[in-house]
Amino acid sequence: MMKPLRTLGVPPNAWAVDAEIADITRPPLEPQSIILPTETKKLRLDLAKAAILVIDMQNDFCHPDGWLAHIGVDVTPTQTPINPLKTLLPELRKANVSVIWLNWGNRPDLLNISAGLRHVYNPTGSSVGLGDPLPVSGAKVLMAGSWAAAVVDELEQKPEDIRVDKYRMSGFWDTPLDSILRNLGKTTLFFGGVNADQCVMATLQDANFLGYDCILVEDCTATTSPEYCWQATLYNVKQCFGFVTDSQAILKAITHSILDERILDFGLNPQQ
Repeated sequence: MMKPLRTLGVPPNAWAVDAEIADITRPPLEPQSIILPTETKKLRLDLAKAAILVIDMQNDFCHPDGWLAHIGVDVTPTQTPINPLKTLLPELRKANVSVIWLNWGNRPDLLNISAGLRHVYNPTGSSVGLGDPLPVSGAKVLMAGSWAAAVVDELEQKPEDIRVDKYRMSGFWDTPLDSILRNLGKTTLFFGGVNADQCVMATLQDANFLGYDCILVEDCTATTSPEYCWQATLYNVKQCFGFVTDSQAILKAITHSILDERILDFGLNPQQ
């Protein structure tokens, strides 16, 4: 009797091997199609090939004791995505959509951070900048492994979720994000988090440049920037880089897809 082959790699980018055979056919994922309304078009997309990037929903950006609040920024807007994400993420997990937490988490030695990048966050060189301890908590600003870089307590991270540290506004620079997404066979990306016009937008633009299909989830995204920055972000996503929808539209699309599958199981026409 032929022994079963062993899986080598992460499905769907996996081989099946033994001492004599390498099966490199990579069986396809079972499609999970939904119809999702956006502000410009209805999308037919495959949830089996989708992931959501939750960007910078971390203490330094969202907590009243974090870094942004310390330098005088009103972080109230950054807390508005929390409740929509709390509702949406469990349903996406049920639909086997990968949840990726993309947080700013620098190396302790800051060796990959240039002087120009550090200047943005500490223009005088004498304030609390990247890697410096916050006066209240002592947590080091945007440092991987610190309270500052941790996801806010209100949002639950599951063991099956994926965590990627980033070091720029774009999550694709100097990180394994692109390799992870390609290994998982993900081609459609939902975007949530903060700030919409900065880290979310930079990551979404790079995703578009790399060939991913990009969907901004409007109510799961926010910014501390002026209103015109938010409006420009929405305009540019719709005009140049992808689509804009909201969490309720996604939830309804998933529900309708499940109902259609159940109807088909009974041999009925879902269009009737």
